Amino acid sequence: MIKKTGFVLMGILALLIGMYPLLYAFVEEKYTLLGSKAPEILRNTIWRTAFVAHIVFGGTALFIGWRQFGSSFRNKYMGVHRVIGKMYVIAVVISSVCSIYMGFYANGGIVAATGFVILGIIWLVTTLIALISIKNENISRHQQWMTYSYACTFAAVTLRIWLPLLRNITGDPEGSYLAVAWLCWVPNLLAAYLINRKLVEE
Repeated sequence: MIKKTGFVLMGILALLIGMYPLLYAFVEEKYTLLGSKAPEILRNTIWRTAFVAHIVFGGTALFIGWRQFGSSFRNKYMGVHRVIGKMYVIAVVISSVCSIYMGFYANGGIVAATGFVILGIIWLVTTLIALISIKNENISRHQQWMTYSYACTFAAVTLRIWLPLLRNITGDPEGSYLAVAWLCWVPNLLAAYLINRKLVEE
């Protein structure tokens, strides 16, 4: 029951935050992340392109990726699972590469930049290992690495939980952002490790 509830909650959060890019079509930039960026960054065409690609493809990966973890759905609709999987990998590769580039421009200096760049690298690498694993027909390894991959994808959700929470607790927006650059993904990977270890033991 707890496992099913957790899966449903993950799906709801993934769907909601996966639609986040739509916010930029209806809300003025000054009320979004772009409002915190320096004018010279906003005038950087490469950065703007990377930003759009990151949120669109990252949102897509988040939106479709959670469905891959339902074993009953996966076993019943393997063809759909493969199609979603291909879309997910393409979306992650594009979004992660863009996020690595954008990480160097992160608010908060080297601490935040390092956190986000490492996240982007791990996101890309875990996804590619999962892809190679399934091409080699190693299903167990594929599932384990996809769990790590989606843990990185889900950082989009946990970032939006941690940031307002820490801001309200500490009253320090800048310090909270530095912490969230790491908190949004390190605990996720730890959770993925525990999930994988439990599956191996079963």
